Amino acid sequence: MTNRARRIDVYMQKATQWRAEMEALREIVLATPVHETFKWRQPCYTYDDSNICILSSYKPGATLSFPRGALMKDPEGLLFAPGENTRAARFMRFSSVEEVAEREETLRSYLLEAIELVKSGRKVDFEATREIDRPDELIDRLDDDPEYREAFDGLTPGRQRSWCLHFGGAKKAETRASRVEKAREKVLSGKGWNER
Repeated sequence: MTNRARRIDVYMQKATQWRAEMEALREIVLATPVHETFKWRQPCYTYDDSNICILSSYKPGATLSFPRGALMKDPEGLLFAPGENTRAARFMRFSSVEEVAEREETLRSYLLEAIELVKSGRKVDFEATREIDRPDELIDRLDDDPEYREAFDGLTPGRQRSWCLHFGGAKKAETRASRVEKAREKVLSGKGWNER
């Protein structure tokens, strides 16, 4: 019995960059007790219906991301956060098949650790990092518009965080105020910054 998903076979055949590296990573991942599936337009590997890792490629190389990577030990220092505001996921990047082969044993141990995290039920404590400052421009706008405030406060904590990071990412006060204003309709629709 094989754990390969036909859709991933097709995905690999169509890959235009880092295909060999992704195929090498796939073989290592499939040697562990995971289920291969397709999520977010990428190969995803699960254990007990929980995500273990996601295989993808970007310009700098093939990547394997671990949704609970922040909890992993990472003795080799191979995991990195994809962005400064990332709280849970960690990535490993590979730029050659040789690099994948050299790190096979380490990669296998990381995969098994990720599976153990799922088995143990451990999750990243988002409560510890939930609070994020609301930009003054948002506070002022919400004070002036009760409907906007109610909608914003009704968003999930993750959606609120995404908006605050988006608003606060602007250097100029005018730009922050403009972003807050432009966001109103999406917020009233219950959407986060990166949702359509």
